[in-house]
Amino acid sequence: MNRFLLHIEGFMVLLLTLSLYAFFEFSWLLFFVLLLAPDISMLGYLISNKAGAWIYNLFHTYSMAIAVVLCGLLFVNAIVLAIGLIWTAHIGMDRMIGYGLKYPSGFNENHLNRL
Repeated sequence: MNRFLLHIEGFMVLLLTLSLYAFFEFSWLLFFVLLLAPDISMLGYLISNKAGAWIYNLFHTYSMAIAVVLCGLLFVNAIVLAIGLIWTAHIGMDRMIGYGLKYPSGFNENHLNRL
């Protein structure tokens, strides 16, 4: 049940960020170009599983993405806001399909699979 709720939560975050992105009338081309950009953090796994998990998790936590959204709002910077929304949408999409925060034991070990 907990896993299902986290999938629904990810879906709702994705819907909210898509709605906000549309509300602000940002570029959909930019959205699709940057949507998978946080996955570049997987390159950390070339160093080690521990480094890979740490770097991946840094780029796949809501706190970092929402901090960027807040900076975009606080400093009235549309590009920063758009990037933060895209980043948050990416994380919501990942959670929705079952990709969670990684454990240092390996890329396939994540918090959603252990629930």
